[in-house]
Amino acid sequence: MGKDDVYLTREGYEKLREELEYLKGTRRRELSKAIEKARSHGDISENAEYDAAKEAQGLNEKRIAELEGKLSHTRMIDGENIPKDEARVGATVKLKDLNTGEEIAYILVSEAEADFSENKISITSPVGKALLGRKEKDEVQIKIPAGILKYKVVKISR
Repeated sequence: MGKDDVYLTREGYEKLREELEYLKGTRRRELSKAIEKARSHGDISENAEYDAAKEAQGLNEKRIAELEGKLSHTRMIDGENIPKDEARVGATVKLKDLNTGEEIAYILVSEAEADFSENKISITSPVGKALLGRKEKDEVQIKIPAGILKYKVVKISR
């Protein structure tokens, strides 16, 4: 387990790989055309359209390098070797808020896959750290800047 290792589920790996393919193919061609179009307007020293296209190209190349780095250090998470009754990477953890009674489900993922809009939380986040290793019926208190969250683990699934 190297310090640069990135742990991903198969879904997370495929998502990053598809983004990389898009950026290296379609997006590079789009940006190249935008640069050519801006160049065709003449003097590029005072050409805001050209500057914007070159900046976008630089950001695209930076993201490509970032994704290539992550993917080259990826270690795939094999769900077969992970306990099914524990909150681990790849598990969906259904929680009941002990203060409000509301239920919410989170999918525990690596930092590289975290996406709060999809309820995918990183195992390095305060909530993710507190849930790791928990089992159904466990109660957990999570200290966050806004106070203390109190949850009960209702269900763990894969």
